[in-house]
Parts: sequence; structure tokens; C-alpha cells
Amino acid sequence: MDIRFQNLGPEQWKGAVMLAPVCEGESLPGQPELDKAAPWLAIAPALRDFKAKKDELALLHGHPELPIPRVLAIGLGPRDKFDISGLRKAVAAAVQRCHSLGLESILLPEPCLARLPGGRERLVEEAVLAACLALYKFTVLKKPAEDEPAPPQWLALGFDGESVPDAAHAAARRGERAATAVARARDLANMPGNLLYPEVMAERAMELAQSAGFTCRVLDVPALEAEGMGAMLAVGQGSARPPRLVVLEYAPAGHEQEKPLIFVGKGITFDSGGISLKPSANMHQMKSDMSGAAAVLAAMTALAEEETPRRLVGLLACAENMPDGQATRPGDVVRAANGDTVEIVNTDAEGRLVLCDALVYAQKHWTPAAIVDVATLTGACMVALGTGLAGLFSDDDDLCERIMAAGGVGGEHFWRLPLWQDYAEQLKSETADICHAGPREGGAINAALFLKHFVREGVRWAHLDIAGVDWNSKTSPLCPAGAAGFAARTLLELGRGGVQ
Repeated sequence: MDIRFQNLGPEQWKGAVMLAPVCEGESLPGQPELDKAAPWLAIAPALRDFKAKKDELALLHGHPELPIPRVLAIGLGPRDKFDISGLRKAVAAAVQRCHSLGLESILLPEPCLARLPGGRERLVEEAVLAACLALYKFTVLKKPAEDEPAPPQWLALGFDGESVPDAAHAAARRGERAATAVARARDLANMPGNLLYPEVMAERAMELAQSAGFTCRVLDVPALEAEGMGAMLAVGQGSARPPRLVVLEYAPAGHEQEKPLIFVGKGITFDSGGISLKPSANMHQMKSDMSGAAAVLAAMTALAEEETPRRLVGLLACAENMPDGQATRPGDVVRAANGDTVEIVNTDAEGRLVLCDALVYAQKHWTPAAIVDVATLTGACMVALGTGLAGLFSDDDDLCERIMAAGGVGGEHFWRLPLWQDYAEQLKSETADICHAGPREGGAINAALFLKHFVREGVRWAHLDIAGVDWNSKTSPLCPAGAAGFAARTLLELGRGGVQ
């Protein structure tokens, strides 16, 4: 859907339908812009039944030959309970209603948004993002439905003036790019493992790097061996699809020498559990065990496309975890990229193995401003926090605050969990320098402590465990069932300036 702008005042606005968000107890007639754009609104019979309760939608009809023949009234609930997340959901639901009706064009009056609490440009950005995500579907592998209406061709923001304010225009484009980033992350995570495996993930990264203007290098098995990345190689050795480390770098002119912000993403393109085989129920969802890498690639692409003035690095640690005769066994010992030996006690705890080598690589080749890794790492985190919160681990208070603020902008919420150092004792091994997994109790903390072992003293680092929030089991206005694209917006906001 194209995002457009209409100015010169409400008398010049046009569209198949006009969206009219309003809080409970407030009237649509009497708002100057709406009265001018759709003067028939005051006598629309259905308006008397519209109470503007939260999630309420009412389609009002004028004469079909008018520039604006319909108004879709959107209830936001009480003003004192209004929040940005409610606006996102309401706008998305309204756009989906327009889609179901086959309406080809939508007008959203910017003055209606400006009357709401939350900041004018912020509301524009989030409304545009919601409108775009409302139409997201993963359909590339399906035949088109014969009775499916065509999606709206465009959404226009209507302004009451001779020109579109620069700040509002920029906000709309930010929202559009953010929606594109989330959609890209979803597309990658929704793709089946037989069609998206480490080599294909690397090819997709190369394509995006070329189009967006950043560099992409791919480390194959010989290169991984040369780097001493035995932990990552151990994960992928049971698969016919060899692992890859994808190295992305964006360094705009004037920023080539600054310390980069580094994102590291877990990219397990399918996780069977290896020899420690998972139960068969819901194993098909393990195609999305690369959601962390998908978020990193999507965010890096968006940041490069908008020419963010800072140096960024993204590492995608990609492997497929399968149980053939060459697969790693429980009890095997491998050597990680930092030289430490690692005892593997459960091959289904593979994500931390690809991440630990990637973390070492990041510190070997750059002096980071900060490192943020993101991974669908532990079921224990999902048990602890459910499906509405991701886990955040870091000893850096300032970095934690910045991550939570960045997530809050995008509606991605994190809860800080402790890096309880006493639990590190549980990672001691009788046969190696470190054991890669501790007891079941405190499993998410144990995994984070294992990663911390590979981060040098003084390096700013945070670990985001997104298990439980990366996949939607139920359809919502902002996301159909399937991959959620979680963390793409958080990383995007961090790259835009959330970490200095």
C-alpha cells in the first residue's frame, strides 16, 4: 500500500473512505476538518448508535459520488485511558475492515491524530506503521484466493494547510520503513526450513545489502574453521546444509572509524533438537528459530535505507540443527572461538553455541560501542514471562534502559532478569573449561551467563531472549498467526540513536 499526502485543506481531500478516530464521549460532528471534508456526516443515521467505545467501528455512508463517500468511525475508548498501542490496534482493525470491503483508497486526517495525546509526529508514525502492518500476510507459497478483495492501493494523510510539514512527512516515512522492517523479519521467519537454510539466508542478506548500500561477507565452513569457531560448527555438522556466519557492516562517510553498535542474531533455520530430539508436537514452528537473525537483517537493511548517520555491524549466526550420523552427541567437547573448551550436554541447547562464537568474532574484529544479541534462546524464558514479554539480561543499567525505551517505542516489551553470578558455578564442567547448559531451574539465566562468559570485561553487552514473543499463535489486527517480527523495531530504534 502506497503512503501519500493530501494538503490544501479538507475541501480538497478525497478517498473511498475517511478514517475518523475519536475518544469515547467526544463527537465527530463539530471537528472542523471533518465537517468540511464530509459535511453530510452530521446527518448520517448510523452515527447516533456510535459510542466510540474501544475497538468499536462504524461505517457511515454519504452519497457515492462525493469525494469522500464513506467515513469509518474508530472508537478509541476513554481519553484518559488512551495509549499508542490502542491507536495501533484501532487503525489496523480499521484498515482491515476497508480491505474486506474492497475499498481502494483511504484518507486519514492528520488533525484527528493531532488532537490525541502522545505527540503529533509520534502518532503519525505509529498510525502509518499500523496501517501497513494491518495488510501483512505471508502468501508467497499459496495460490491467490479467488474471492479475496484487492488490498487498498493507497493511504493518504490529510493536512489542513498549503504544504505537508516536514516533521510529519518524515514521521510517516519512519513508520513506513519500520513496517517494512517488521514485514521482512516476518517473511524470513515464516519461510519453511527446506526453502530457507543457512546458504539461502546468506544469499538473501547479500541481495538486501546490495540494494540498501551496506557490505555483506559470508564465512563458509573453511572460513569458520580458520576462525576457530568449533561451537558453531558443532551445531551444523549433523545437517546436509552447512552453517554460515553472515557479516553485515554499514559505515557511512564520516563514520568509518567510530566504534560500531553490533547486533548479533541467532539464525537456526530449523531446530530439530539434534540428537536430543524435540517432541514432534509443534516442531514445525522451529523454522522460526532464526527470528533473531531475521530481526538483525531487517533492522540493518532499514537503517541503511534511511542513511542512519552511524556505524553498524550485524552478525547472523546461521546453522541447521539436525540428527544424522555426523551430529554432535551429548557429552561431546568442542573448542569455541575464544579457545575455551565447551562440554555439550544437550544438543537442543544449540543457540548459545552459535552465539558464543559470534560474540567472540565481534570482539576480535571490532571495538564495539555495544553488542546486543537477540535470540529465541530458552523455553525457560517463555515459562517465566509468558508470550507478552521478552527477557533482557545485562549488567549495564544504561544499556538496559535504552533497550527498554527503544522497545517501548515499537510496542516490544522487555523485562529485565538477573545475571545472577552465583549460578555460574552450575556451568562448571569436569571435562571442559565450561559446560554449555546448567540445570533446568533458572534455565534462561544459565544460558545468559554462558554467553556472558564469552564477553570481555568492559564490553557493553545485552542479551535479548525473545522465545515466546517471536511467534503469534492467534491472529490480531497487527499480526496474523505466525512469525511476529519481534525485536526488529527495537533494533531499528537502537540504531536510530538509542545507544551512543
